[in-house]
Amino acid sequence: MTYSLQLYSVRKPLEEDLAGTMARVAELGFTKVEPYNFVATADALAAAFTRHGITAPSGHAPLLSADQDEIFAAANKLGITTVIDPYIPAEQWQTEEDIQETAAGLNAAAKKGAGYGIRVGYHNHAWELESKINGTTALEYFETLLDPELVLEVDTYWVSVGGANAVDILTSLGERVKYIHIKDGPLNNDTKAQLPAGQGEVPIWDVIGAAKSLEVGVVEFDDYAGDIFDGIAESLAFLNAGKA
Repeated sequence: MTYSLQLYSVRKPLEEDLAGTMARVAELGFTKVEPYNFVATADALAAAFTRHGITAPSGHAPLLSADQDEIFAAANKLGITTVIDPYIPAEQWQTEEDIQETAAGLNAAAKKGAGYGIRVGYHNHAWELESKINGTTALEYFETLLDPELVLEVDTYWVSVGGANAVDILTSLGERVKYIHIKDGPLNNDTKAQLPAGQGEVPIWDVIGAAKSLEVGVVEFDDYAGDIFDGIAESLAFLNAGKA
């Protein structure tokens, strides 16, 4: 199993000292990262990647609300081959029509991305599971509308907070799931309460095992009450010591 770090986890240190933060991430043992909003920081990130031997298989960018050509060009600069839209607001997951519009937008983005050699994906929060469409979750309905080349990055923590069983959802979504976010905690909306992998309520190994077509497991904290670098290190140590 290959593990990556979602750089949103260290967003505050990154804003203060990008080069130093990337050096610290590398020292912790990460060789792969998942940047967010990377257009603005592409040059600095590219230099840090080269210096520390880091690659970025995936990255987060707002494909449906920003310049897609700019995003894909920056992704190429960073070697990102999968660009994932990380956030479509909850109000856009309440009706079939709105979900169809989102799917159509991402299908179109995927066609544009293909011209850059880039695959497109989507990352969920809790509301895509809380909302139900025709008796199924909005996320599962959404998946049926996506063109074959699109992928999903399932945030297994937010799936659970949304009231669904992460293993069941991963099984339902099948080979569409190429990435997962690995995070842990008490399964509520208090992001400060999130914990290193293996210390909370998420059945980490069951979740990883259920993602049969998984390419990368991405460690992430939305927030953390302790020292974020300690939390990240504990997560990676747990994963490296495990059975996946």
